[in-house]
Amino acid sequence: MNKPDMERVKSLVRNIPDFPVAGIQFKDLTTAFKDPEALRLMADAMAEIYAGRGVTKVAGIESRGFIGGTMLAARLGAGFIPIRKPGKLPADTVSMSYDKEYGTDTIEMHRDAITTGDIVVIHDDLLATGGTMLAAYKLVQKMHPKAIYINFLCTLRGLNGRDLLPADVEVTSLFDFEGK
Repeated sequence: MNKPDMERVKSLVRNIPDFPVAGIQFKDLTTAFKDPEALRLMADAMAEIYAGRGVTKVAGIESRGFIGGTMLAARLGAGFIPIRKPGKLPADTVSMSYDKEYGTDTIEMHRDAITTGDIVVIHDDLLATGGTMLAAYKLVQKMHPKAIYINFLCTLRGLNGRDLLPADVEVTSLFDFEGK
């Protein structure tokens, strides 16, 4: 991963104050997603992290996690699993409820999405407080895959979300933002 390239991607991220509620400084990655070179750089950097690790599935968290997750799955030759809000998946699901920084939520995935032989990367665009990813990790863990990795495009360091995630799980991020 080339640090100057990730600094270029980082510079494209737009800050939206008070979204979705007052006091939240939302990092809008769609401004980086719309740039073809930035999109390629992110896909290349993620694929470099997991190359040669035998990843069989990438689980992306609704909805921005679908973007990076499908890019990563395609680059690795792995399958993609959507982790969605309740009622969005058509077949039998497993679910996990959790608290997040501005409310309570539930996520689901298909019950048959992951097998015990799978090596899974769970992907989302941004690590803030860690609640959504912890719920996704517990959801994937219910399926007893061979290994689980966690990946983000970026991390908000001031919110200490990494502290909420299991210490024995490798967590990677392409770049960080200081503050909250």
